[in-house]
Amino acid sequence: MPIYEYQCTACGHRFEQLILAGEMEPEECPACGAAIQRLISAHAVGGSGEEAPACASGACAPCGEGACPACE
Repeated sequence: MPIYEYQCTACGHRFEQLILAGEMEPEECPACGAAIQRLISAHAVGGSGEEAPACASGACAPCGEGACPACE
């Protein structure tokens, strides 16, 4: 069941909405009633339960990928 993020084009209010199968997406802002747009957001991905260590510098992807000088 996807959770979508929306933002109002008038007041900037941001909100999330769980959309069940067969339900219509919202068309207006719950705060002011103006038009909204769906935002592109990151999705959750299940894994093995183990987290990759963060980059030592905090500036890149998981360590060991060579994405920054601190990881090389």
